[in-house]
Amino acid sequence: MQKNKLFLLDAFALIFRAHFAFVARPLINSKGQNVSAITGFLNSLRELISKEGATHIAVCFDLPGGTFRNEMYAEYKANRQETPEDIIFAAPWIKVILQAMNIPIYSLAGYEADDVAGAIAKQADELGIFDEIYLFTPDKDYGQLVTETVKIMKPARLGNEIEVLGIKEVCEVWGIERIEQVIDCLGLQGDAVDNIPGVPGIGPKTAQKLLAEFGSIENLLQNLDKLKGKNRESLEKFADQAILSKKLATIDVNVPVTFNADDCLIGDFNYESLDELFKELEFRTLTKWADDYKRKRAAKGFKDAMGNEPENNTEPAKQKAKNATNTNQFDLFGGTNDALPEPDRNIHASNNITNTPHEYICVQTPEKIEELVALLENSNTFCFDTETTGLDPNEAELVGMSFAVKTGVAYYVPVPSNKETALAIVSEFKAVFQNETIAKIGQNLKYDMLLLRWYGVEVQGELWDTMLMHYLLEPELKHNMNYLAETYLKYAPIKIETLIGEKGLKQRTMRSVAVERVVDYAAEDADITLQLFNYLYPKLKESGDLLKLYTEIEAPLIQVLTDIEFEGVNVDAAFLQKYSIELEKDILAFRSKIFEISQVEFNVDSPKQVGEILFDRLKIPYKGKKTKLGAYSTDEEKLSELAEEYPIAQRILDYRSLQKLRSTYVDALPKQVNPKTGRVHTSYNQFLASTGRLSSNNPNLQNIPIRTPQGREVRKAFIARNSDYTILSADYSQIELRLIAEISHDESMLEAFRLGQDIHQATAAKVYNTPLDEVTSDQRRNAKTVNFSIVYGAGARNVAQQLNISNSEAKVLIDSYFKTYSGLKNYMKTIVDEAREKGYVTTLVGRRRRLRDIHSQSAITRAAAERTAVNSPIQGSAADLIKIAMINIYKILKTKNMRSKMILQVHDELVFDVYKDELNELKTIVSHEMRHALPNLSVPLEVGIGQGANWLDAH
Repeated sequence: MQKNKLFLLDAFALIFRAHFAFVARPLINSKGQNVSAITGFLNSLRELISKEGATHIAVCFDLPGGTFRNEMYAEYKANRQETPEDIIFAAPWIKVILQAMNIPIYSLAGYEADDVAGAIAKQADELGIFDEIYLFTPDKDYGQLVTETVKIMKPARLGNEIEVLGIKEVCEVWGIERIEQVIDCLGLQGDAVDNIPGVPGIGPKTAQKLLAEFGSIENLLQNLDKLKGKNRESLEKFADQAILSKKLATIDVNVPVTFNADDCLIGDFNYESLDELFKELEFRTLTKWADDYKRKRAAKGFKDAMGNEPENNTEPAKQKAKNATNTNQFDLFGGTNDALPEPDRNIHASNNITNTPHEYICVQTPEKIEELVALLENSNTFCFDTETTGLDPNEAELVGMSFAVKTGVAYYVPVPSNKETALAIVSEFKAVFQNETIAKIGQNLKYDMLLLRWYGVEVQGELWDTMLMHYLLEPELKHNMNYLAETYLKYAPIKIETLIGEKGLKQRTMRSVAVERVVDYAAEDADITLQLFNYLYPKLKESGDLLKLYTEIEAPLIQVLTDIEFEGVNVDAAFLQKYSIELEKDILAFRSKIFEISQVEFNVDSPKQVGEILFDRLKIPYKGKKTKLGAYSTDEEKLSELAEEYPIAQRILDYRSLQKLRSTYVDALPKQVNPKTGRVHTSYNQFLASTGRLSSNNPNLQNIPIRTPQGREVRKAFIARNSDYTILSADYSQIELRLIAEISHDESMLEAFRLGQDIHQATAAKVYNTPLDEVTSDQRRNAKTVNFSIVYGAGARNVAQQLNISNSEAKVLIDSYFKTYSGLKNYMKTIVDEAREKGYVTTLVGRRRRLRDIHSQSAITRAAAERTAVNSPIQGSAADLIKIAMINIYKILKTKNMRSKMILQVHDELVFDVYKDELNELKTIVSHEMRHALPNLSVPLEVGIGQGANWLDAH
């Protein structure tokens, strides 16, 4: 009688293993696709079915994002290198093929494939219907799961046979007496692959010796007095780390995943789909194998692998699983959609510099430079790129410039470190860079333009940034050049790491690389960027509104942001240093109050100790779930729930808030002052937020807290450049609510704004059927909460929590709100319907937000997409509005040759360093341009303007 054999496959462990097995000689098909990982994975699958007698198979995948282990230890797996593009290409293909083979996929957000496989193995073992259960993986950490029935099967490699490890073999491999000690070994010696720290100085041999004597980490730590020397010192010092490491290494076999044996039974494939997939990938051998498999099953009378007659051969097992109650089959991208994503068939490329015709020329002599300048002068468009010594254009040095006018040909001009010589070389190109009739193409142009400003060059003319062009077409995808080249050109550019080494302390700068090695890399950048422009421009043109959006908003904004970043903002470092001392006193005072209430000192920075004090020592009732480690939750949400009734919770919140403020801004900002300018230069990102909003980093000046007095105080540090200047702040008033009124055409809301009414008071008056002047503060507060919550998809439960009212009261409030603003309710329905029809929504100026999950079979995923459909036109229109205002104000400042400068953009606010003699004129300009950035609006826009010696006073 045939044995029941269940095989549980660790998908990514096998995919990575297959990829690197062929890394020296990858398997490339005629389309240029690297199919190594797919081939290796499927060959293993074929072996299990054809030779190992598998009757049941399930495949376990990791999902993107962190797991509960990252919550325990932020550095868990932090040293993992970026997933190779070839594996990113392979994984969706493998999932689609598994679907065609009717083999179920199990994944669970927040857990690793190890945990899912462990839970399934446990459930399958308890069922008692399997003679053998195999964890098919090269990962030896699975050893902790081995039982009399559950074994590890390691795939064959380098001519070695498949290896099976039972209890005896696992104990021999680890040098232990019991299976349970696998995790103790990992807790002591650590795991470099997963970045589990272990105990410094304790390796495998020492771990085996200690466990042979003491049995477990816990018993070992209780008997440290029996140890001597460095081992005792390390274990005393790193005891908590050892326990943590053991927890990190422990596979959770109790995860909420439900195993269904019937779903895993190997039966008929969807032969037609499988044939198409194999032909597309050019898998001739696997196509033949699938045909043989089909023929053999037909010869057996279509009996399944257990010898039973199938109930209905026309309904594949995958469809049965779809109709069943098992909901643990997640797709690769974290959803629960059974319709797996189509693979991106363009994501990998076999073309590269070694097999692609090109002419890359090093230009070093004055004569050759003159020839190149002449070539650029006679071109109506050229592409350029810079090579530098660093990522910050305000601090980096120019190493070289590359240029391309036609595809396949590019030029590289080395620039030496001597500043005088460098300036002389760059000056030769100044005229063509500043020629407004010549269009410039680049990838992340703002960086290159900002760097050239430090060499006396202000790049002018039409700007075509391929990164920005792609962002408009696909805002949620990656936009780096390597990704774009591999995806759209099927070309793999030279990786910078091959020149300067991997990221880290030992990474060199481009200055240290020989010029002859830089030529190909730099010239290729310009050449490929030009090719990307040639590919993306027609796509942008075909899209209609997106080309207009690019030319009228995003491209002009490049110049605006370049100037803002070059200008920087004056920061009073002395004030911040003094304020840091004040905050330290406040922090210590809060800590003292916390200790006074708890009547014991403890580490307030330790969530674990905070939980023990609150809920064990002080006996505060604990409601809700504990963390995955069984500890009390003491996050902001939990402490906020307790704060009204228990003062210690509020004190801890205050303590944490001040600690974060001090470390993130007060102490950090002075260190980010540029030594060349004495100013702080943030960097604005145009292609990060899918809504179109600008983001700020290095440092992030958009997240300075303003809800607390201490947070607002930080704004005092942002000051005018000297006594002849003052700070001016201009801020849109309730811009998103005004845009909601505009987009939804809700007459009640529009009327309130036209009459200049307080929108929250007006809303309360209508919702509560109360005269405007009789609205209470509580009614206004409730209306304000609903105004800002409803449009972003907040339901009755969320509103109830915010207002501290019952769900039924919240529902009545929401129903009344939508009766008042029926136009808004209609908009929310209409925009979702439009999203379902088109697959995207647009802002008032045509910016698109794609909604790939709008048809998801998962109610949760689909609801999130619907909320995005509702709020994206609003957020995106607000982003477009302030961008247009920035562009128009900038043009006027330039045209009038004003000395005042725009220095910051923070959400709906613009900040200026204003020459005092220009103050009144600038106020008029800013107010007018911000209010009229989008003409023909039916809702009036209001702008609040203030001035002062610093940002806080101005705001």
